[in-house]
Amino acid sequence: MLGPVILAASRSDRMRRLISAAPVTKQVVDRFIPGETVDDIVPIVEELTGRGLELTMDVVGEDITTPEQAAAARDAYLALVDRLEELQLGERVEMSVKLSMFGQALEGGHELALANVRPVVEAAAAIGTTVTLDAEDHTTLDSMFAIHEELRKDHPQTGCVIQAYLFRTETDARRLADDGSRVRLVKGAYKEPAEVAHQQKHEIDKAYVRVLRTLMEGEGYPMIGSHDPRLISIAQELARKAGRKPDEYEFQMLYGIRGEEHLRLAAEGHRMRVYTAYGTDWYGYFMRRLAEKPANLRFFLRSMISHG
Repeated sequence: MLGPVILAASRSDRMRRLISAAPVTKQVVDRFIPGETVDDIVPIVEELTGRGLELTMDVVGEDITTPEQAAAARDAYLALVDRLEELQLGERVEMSVKLSMFGQALEGGHELALANVRPVVEAAAAIGTTVTLDAEDHTTLDSMFAIHEELRKDHPQTGCVIQAYLFRTETDARRLADDGSRVRLVKGAYKEPAEVAHQQKHEIDKAYVRVLRTLMEGEGYPMIGSHDPRLISIAQELARKAGRKPDEYEFQMLYGIRGEEHLRLAAEGHRMRVYTAYGTDWYGYFMRRLAEKPANLRFFLRSMISHG
């Protein structure tokens, strides 16, 4: 399996330098990360919302080593909120944040991340939107869930992400479904040890369906993060069996992957949200997109060969 190899490369400074220096890299990265600044991304936001889609915005970057960098990440999201307010798109565009960007891995990181993310959640609520806390590697999840619980005391629409490949996720899903949370379910895109996570695709897929059933039958708002046609079909059937209306769940897919499927689902009346990232610190995000799907890696390799 190439996925674990690519995920290991995502942590390698040598591979970062090699891939960043390749002439074709920017062209390929642009497929998944269509801009570096808020100004770059505005036309994309307007185009996608104009076509009936909703968005969740991610300012990419994870390698935070100082409190000052964490504060800068907070300010980047606050600038995004200001622009969404100008565009009057608060009801169509939410935000996704990685707590590592807000200082979670630093000394006193739990409190620092909470202090930095809180004003972003408050600003989002003020313009009619919300924030979803992205899941990262398994060692960070207890902190993420605790911050999620704290933020929901004042802003109950704050969402979180759970990853089907982790053994703990079925328990987490039952708890979150019972308390009415907004939950995005993904397969998982970090290199995790066999002690904590399924390693085989068929086991991950089966776990995804079990967890999705729990969310659909629960009291929360499921967000189906998948490009897999079979899982999308299963999600529709589970929603039907659970008696859910089209506005009581949503599909989420990444910008740059299966764009026609985004439009097809929206045209059928489903809520379809496009996960759209921007920023300069793109490497970790880009490598996980390659690891998730063999077709993404083939696209990258073909591009490198054709431009070699």
